Amino acid sequence: MANETDSAASKTGAPNSATPDGPAQKMAVTVLAAISVCHMLNDVIQSLILAIYPMLKTSLALDFAQIGMITFTFQATASVLQPLVGYLTDRYPTPYSLVVGMGSSLVGLILIAFATTYSVVLLAAALIGMGSSVFHPESSRVARLASGGRHGTAQAVFQVGGNFGTALGPLLAAFIVLPFGQSSIAWFSVVALLGMVLLAGVGGWYGKALKLPPILHAEEREAIAALGRRKVAKAILILVTLTFSKHFYLASIASFYIFYLVHTFEFSVQAAQLYLFLFLGAVAAGTVIGGPIGDRIGRRRVIWWSILGVLPFTLALPHVGPFATAILSVIIGLILASAHPAIIVYAQSLLPGRVGMVAGLFFGLAFGVAGIGAALLGRLADATSITFVYNVCAFLPAIGLLAVFLPEMSQPKARQVKDKPPRRAETTDDLTS
Repeated sequence: MANETDSAASKTGAPNSATPDGPAQKMAVTVLAAISVCHMLNDVIQSLILAIYPMLKTSLALDFAQIGMITFTFQATASVLQPLVGYLTDRYPTPYSLVVGMGSSLVGLILIAFATTYSVVLLAAALIGMGSSVFHPESSRVARLASGGRHGTAQAVFQVGGNFGTALGPLLAAFIVLPFGQSSIAWFSVVALLGMVLLAGVGGWYGKALKLPPILHAEEREAIAALGRRKVAKAILILVTLTFSKHFYLASIASFYIFYLVHTFEFSVQAAQLYLFLFLGAVAAGTVIGGPIGDRIGRRRVIWWSILGVLPFTLALPHVGPFATAILSVIIGLILASAHPAIIVYAQSLLPGRVGMVAGLFFGLAFGVAGIGAALLGRLADATSITFVYNVCAFLPAIGLLAVFLPEMSQPKARQVKDKPPRRAETTDDLTS
């Protein structure tokens, strides 16, 4: 089996998970690192939108509902398109579409740097959202191809790049955008250009990897067949609901945490940006922790404990002082974020051969829920107060109780398929499993 895979890899120049100590495995690690860095660059661009809300609110005289609508526009364009992009690329993989997606984000970034009207800000947010809709499904597939079978770990490495990029946004806003003004956002076009260069290299590797013969998970497919379509559909619905609770809560933090700190503790905007960075950094760390733990102890357990386990801390957050707020926000970020890699990989195991569609669905759902949540929470904050919003959102993680109904999935062993060419629609996700 190893000789057959070696032969295929030598013909295509693609990585081979059958030789974990060889140069090909180093290439897979390099690609995984590159796609994670690109995820960081992509999400730095995204996070700049959230981080400059106070500036836009003042310069354009926006209310909280309009702030929420900016988030809704960005998240909605990303969420609506992502499952469709994932479905199409499952059938017709397009390695260089990643470069096109980053190009869309570049245009949006330049627009928002010089926007003087609310409508232009919405257009810029939509273009950045469209870039994300292309980036996430295809790059998630690349991460799985480069995983060497450790899908949870690979998904965590891929996602932590995005989390780190999101965390960098408030810092960059605090020390660059706020002092130098809205037009300084244009400087970050260098970030998008660097991402396009890296993604061009990743696209070349991706195209070669698609030519490898597939590896099928016989045990995994048999286990899913034994569950039946109804139980698989039920499990997917539960995962969707858990994603809803997780990202609706995260939307309340990402969009309004700065305003909450300024209102409650009379922080300066710059000090509040640092608190937001602390929280988002904890989210990045939680993502790294959750993937490998899921590979080791099972994704169902990680999902169960990460989402429900955060409930006591979210309930306490609206009732403590500034120091305890910092501590609790770190704990909440660590625990809550550990679930996302497990949810993605668990769903991908339930729907073999649909890596792009699953990634698009759940990343898109995350964006969509966050966008709807931001819009609704903005209106609620206008009608009541930011403090009231945080008290209401504190109960959302209780939905994590639904994880008890998820079926336990065994860890499959892969086997090589001999003398059969890969099918473009269903097998590219298993190439390096």
